[in-house]
This record gives sequence, structure tokens and C-alpha cells, in this order.
Amino acid sequence: MPSNLLDPPPNAPVVIERGDSRFETLKRGHNLRFPASGAEAAGRIVICSNEEETSAALQRIVTAGLRPTVRSGGHCYEDFVANNPGGAILDLSTFNLVDRHNGAFRIAPGALLGDVYQTLFKRYAVTLPAGTCYMVGAGGHISGGGYGLLSRMHGLTSDWLTGVDILTVDAHGRVIPRHVDAQHDPELFRACRGAGGGNFGVITRFHFDHLPPAPREVAEASLWFSWSSMTEERLSKLLTTYGDYWSTRGLDPDTWGLFSILFLVPDNHAGARFGIHTQFVQRDGTASDLSIQQEFFERFSSFNPETPSASAKAYQIERRPWLNATLAGGGSGGGSRAKYKSAYMKQNFTADECKAIYRYLANPGDQTQGTYLSIDSYGGAINRPERAHDTAIAQRSSIMKLQWQCYWRTEEEDAARLKFMDDFFTAVYTGPHVPPQYQGTPLGERFEGCYMNYADSDMLRYSHWPQLFYGTGPLYPFLQSVKRRYDPNNIFHSSMSIRA
Repeated sequence: MPSNLLDPPPNAPVVIERGDSRFETLKRGHNLRFPASGAEAAGRIVICSNEEETSAALQRIVTAGLRPTVRSGGHCYEDFVANNPGGAILDLSTFNLVDRHNGAFRIAPGALLGDVYQTLFKRYAVTLPAGTCYMVGAGGHISGGGYGLLSRMHGLTSDWLTGVDILTVDAHGRVIPRHVDAQHDPELFRACRGAGGGNFGVITRFHFDHLPPAPREVAEASLWFSWSSMTEERLSKLLTTYGDYWSTRGLDPDTWGLFSILFLVPDNHAGARFGIHTQFVQRDGTASDLSIQQEFFERFSSFNPETPSASAKAYQIERRPWLNATLAGGGSGGGSRAKYKSAYMKQNFTADECKAIYRYLANPGDQTQGTYLSIDSYGGAINRPERAHDTAIAQRSSIMKLQWQCYWRTEEEDAARLKFMDDFFTAVYTGPHVPPQYQGTPLGERFEGCYMNYADSDMLRYSHWPQLFYGTGPLYPFLQSVKRRYDPNNIFHSSMSIRA
């Protein structure tokens, strides 16, 4: 019997190599575009369930001269993990404990967000202001500065971090376990609070001295609009009405419990429609006062949103338990080919942006099937300026955050889908609203670049790509200095990793 099929001894990771019945499944993450070919796949997948196994596995990989890539939930949006010719994937998905130790909450990198929410709620009555997809792993999400429906009220996941356990590799190839925090290796700790994914080492535990109380309930409501009633002028007015709220009223602290998503889809079939979805909670964890939500929706009454009947209101607000709402419908689009893009917006939509969005969504072709543009509310507690100095997230002035998403099934569709996404994104950020040196990208006084957790390798064609993800200030040079010190041999690298 092959040795890799035997039960491993204690503290020994499970090594899955080519020929193992599990290899073809586990060589991929959720984005089936990667590895792009069999030759680009890793040579082995190493399943680690605790710190000791991870440290031992990493040391063997480095000693053998192989490239390690790290996977927790498997949702990396580019080829940073799965495309690793002959290398080794450290799979931490079974390293998933959520507990409390010496008063601090601890989350292992393989814990799925849905399990994190349930454990923190049921055992400790607290939560993490993290994402809506319950299948996403904590490792990449937290280390990349993940956000979610509670972030306008409580900030980003990385804002709550008070310590990180991480394995680094020194200049001699030795794996060094470290506990880093504000007093111990503070520069590395700061770097891990937003830029920790795949840059400096392998994070094995996140520590939080405190976490916000979990809400008791939330209020949810949606508005729906028909594409058949939309013209370029009406869609532009809808977009600017939405953006105007977040650039004015949405700045007020009493609205920070309101999170909304304007979810646009192409007009590619009869009866096509799109909507605005909201969730609201008060500071006391209840949703007894619905006036904030009602005020928000009244701004859209003139757009004739769909109603279930002639006498009904266009929206119905439903109060429901927070945990139920958080775990409902939180899948994450796995098991398909996909592409993602992102943009931070500091100001409302311009006429040029609105025209481009209308042009690409209202007159689509077959290549737009499975395409979405999600315009998320942002700001609130996220935009506390002091957090730009103790985390690795530079974007602290935005009012909206945009996600481009596209999903499809076959390799034959790749070229058309990728071209449409690239053309669409580029068109939105081309024009007089973007400085000449940044044409085609969301950078300048109106924007704050892109989000590395929605990694987009198309941005590598621009010399200013690091500034898109890490800002135009001192953050990127700081991260380069951390990289030189803690990963001197560039063991942890990808096409978009920190350049030392």
C-alpha cells in the first residue's frame, strides 16, 4: 500500500501526491481556471491540522527547495496558490479551531467564516465584522483586511487583530515560529493586518483580545428594478442617487448600522431586473427603529421599483435573528471558472462612469452571462484615519466599494469572458474623471485603487499597480522593508506579492 494512504503518525501532515485519488480534486481551489494546465499544478498537497504539522511541513518543503503556497478556504481569485509547478500547497483547511485562550479569542486559518460566526455567537455572544460568504476561509479573509455587513459599524476584520502566530523563514532556510503583536515584531504584525496573505510567511492563528457583541437581530429589505424601465438617463440618476446617500447622509454615525448592496446584472433576458439589498442594526444590537432604512428607500420612490401588487409597498422590512440572516444564502460561487475586479470610490459616480456602466450592461452579448457588478456601501468605522497607521490597509476614505464578478463553466469561454470584464472595467475608469497617468484604473482624487483580496492580475500591466492596492503613501515602501527583513529569500511569492 502506498505510504501516503497509511494513517499518519501524530503531528505528521498528510501528503497527497500525483496518483492519489484525491489529487485531481485538491490541486484546485474554487476557481477552476487554475491550475491553467497539468504542468502548472503543484507536485503535492500537504494537509496540516495544527501548528506543529504546519511548521514541520513547511521546513521539509523549504529544505527540498520547493515553492510553498498556502490555502485555507481556497478562494484565491488569481493563480497565486494553485499554479505552482512541482511545488507544494500547504492546505490548512482542517486547521480550523475557534476558541478562547487566556482571555483572547483565537481563530485558526482554516476555519470557515460560517463556523466562526456560529462558534463566536453560541459560545461567547460576540462576532467578527467579516464577509457574507460563509464558505470563505478565515486565513486569507482576515489577513487581507476582509469586510462585511457589520464593517460600517465596527471596522475591518484586521482592525480587531491584537496578535498573530506566523511561521517565517530566515536567510538560512530555517522556519521560525513567531507570535507577533504591538510589542513583538510590531512591523510584521502591522503588515499582517491587511497585507498578510502570501507575502511574509504562514499565519497559523489570529488573536483578538476583544470582539464586538453579536447583534440580537437585523432588519432586511430589498428594492427591485426592471431593466425594461431603464434608460441611460434613468440608470445614471439611480446610480448617483445611491452614491449621493453614501457621500452625504451615510457619513452620519447613526447610519453606520446600515449596509447596502446595489447588485447590477446585465439586461440579457426578458424580464431582467436588478436590486438594492439592505441590512440594518442599531448600536444596541436590535432593529426596533426602522426609520433609517425607510429614509434610505424613500430616495428611490421616483424610480418606480417593482411591487408585488398595486396596493403593496415596494419594499417590506423583515426583522430576523442576526445569526439566521448571516448564515442564509451565504454561498461563495465555488466550482466554476471566474474573474474578479474591484474599485474603491471616494466620491459619487460621474456622468462618464454611469454611461460606461449602462453601455456594458444594457447592450450585452452572450459573454455577459454570469456577470455581476456589486456596489457595496463602505466607510463608517472603516474610515477612522488612525487605522491607516497601525494596519496595512491604506483605503480609509472611501464611501463605496465595487466588485466585478463573472462566472462561467468551460475553458472555451475564457477569452471572451476575460476580455469583456477587462474592457468593462477599463471603460469605467477612462476619461476626464481619471488623471492622465492613471487612465484605465481607479486611482486619483476620486478613488482609492483596488482591493487585494479581490486580486486582479490585469493590473500588472500598469507600473503603478502596487499603489492601486497599497495606496500612494508610505505603506508600500514600509511593506517592502518588512518583506526584506522577514522573508529575505522571497520564499513566499506570487505575481502580485510584495516586491522587496
